[in-house]
Amino acid sequence: MGGAEFDVVTGGLSYIGKYITRRLVSLGKKVLILTGHPGRDNPFGDQLTVAPFDFDDARKLISRLQGAPTLYNTYWVRFAYGPVSFDQAVDQTKRLIKAAGEAGVRKIVHISVSNPSADSPFPYFRGKAVLERAVSQSRLRYAIIRPTLVFGGEEEILINNIAWLLRRFPIFAVPKPGHYRLQPIFVEEVAELAVNAAQSTDNMNLDAAGPDILTFEDLVRLLAAKLGSRSLILRVKPEVSLFLLKLLNIMMNDVVLTRDELGTLGADLLVSKHPPTGGVRLSDWLDKHAPTLGRRYASELNRHYR
Repeated sequence: MGGAEFDVVTGGLSYIGKYITRRLVSLGKKVLILTGHPGRDNPFGDQLTVAPFDFDDARKLISRLQGAPTLYNTYWVRFAYGPVSFDQAVDQTKRLIKAAGEAGVRKIVHISVSNPSADSPFPYFRGKAVLERAVSQSRLRYAIIRPTLVFGGEEEILINNIAWLLRRFPIFAVPKPGHYRLQPIFVEEVAELAVNAAQSTDNMNLDAAGPDILTFEDLVRLLAAKLGSRSLILRVKPEVSLFLLKLLNIMMNDVVLTRDELGTLGADLLVSKHPPTGGVRLSDWLDKHAPTLGRRYASELNRHYR
């Protein structure tokens, strides 16, 4: 990086990481992106440098991080698939944290999730809790950002694909009882919270949650109304939802939603216990973006696993 200070963003070509990168570049920062997909299209051009993670080469990883005052870590996996597992993601993130300490990085801004717990029955939330402990026990100053349900941007998958289904299918099945709660947060506000947290000398844990709490059924009905969808929204038993999801996964050759992700909806894990830190309402965002939302299906497997 030519000897000048630079920030490192893991997953900087993916979803939240791309918005953190965009904000840093807009502030005139030099940025190094570490990614598992170094050959992916780089929308930032020569404004930054892209390199592979090199989790299995500690020396190379340390060398890449040297000279960086801040590491923004968004690396994680949404679900286990093929050789990719949550245990592997935890191990590799621990290697990253250790390398950052040895490279002289001063602060890590770590993207976690709302309501992580070492006792969680869901490996996503359990793994996030393990990594929060690793971050807090490292030699680094830290800020842990805990997003709820993130929306916005062309890379977002869940809300986009709900919109895609509402545009194309006559019926949309909501698992009973339908009042699972969600607290959507705009992706650019998550990025802003992360970059602002890097400027503080204090260690912190900060929820990233928007101003509104919606039930899942309310979310679907809001999307349907904004899209002008005529889909009939029906409540069905959870086991029926799982069966329909399996059919949809086969049809799309993708993982639309997992059993665990359906379970997290019912466990109220995507709602913060603290005052909201974001101000953009999903309904207001939809007023502008509904015409283009859900026009194309967003494949998780194509994006991260193939």
